[in-house]
Amino acid sequence: MRILVVEDEQKVADALREGLEDERYDVVVERTGEGAFFRVNTETFDVILLDLTLPGRDGLEILRALRQRRTETPVLVLTARDSLEDRVTGLDAGADDYLVKPFAFAELLARLRALVRRGRAADAPRLSVGDLEMDLVTRKVMRGGRHVDLTVREFELLEFLMRYQGQVVSRETLARDVWKETARTTPLDNVIDVHIARLRRKVDLDQAVKLIHTVRGVGFMLREGEP
Repeated sequence: MRILVVEDEQKVADALREGLEDERYDVVVERTGEGAFFRVNTETFDVILLDLTLPGRDGLEILRALRQRRTETPVLVLTARDSLEDRVTGLDAGADDYLVKPFAFAELLARLRALVRRGRAADAPRLSVGDLEMDLVTRKVMRGGRHVDLTVREFELLEFLMRYQGQVVSRETLARDVWKETARTTPLDNVIDVHIARLRRKVDLDQAVKLIHTVRGVGFMLREGEP
């Protein structure tokens, strides 16, 4: 599971990275609001641990931007702001849970596991975006009642895009998480672009509403309407 830790205090960030990596999580740390905002727009994560007081962009601004884009990645807010008003503000902005500093690492792990249990789209037998439906058991894909015939790789690619609907997915992420290629000396960009083009023809052919979009210079996004 991939976790983004957004924390500007280096000692806290290092402790979180070490503890989470000991639990075998894949951890990415950002210490500024601008860095975190770039990460959430270009990469995919299963959970975000978000401090609210950050240099650059405020954590609440990042959180609101995520939810406005309909990104449903679970967010656990970590903050020293412990008033009732602050908690309500964070939850209203779209946080899934709220943990006040200082906290016990064991409690953080418990809340993290709870978020994953109740929030992961990976546990659902079906995925859907608009009139596009994917059955993960039978491996059938339908668009507006029409069967979409996909190769194994196209199915895996579409499944990944659907799991992260509304988020920009980079070619690097697809190479790592779909193609499982991490040690190549040359990038898979051309191969990925060819598969995206084929998938777009099959999914969006003759459809008024396009679902698969290219975000120039960044990657791809699956959502209803233009990103």
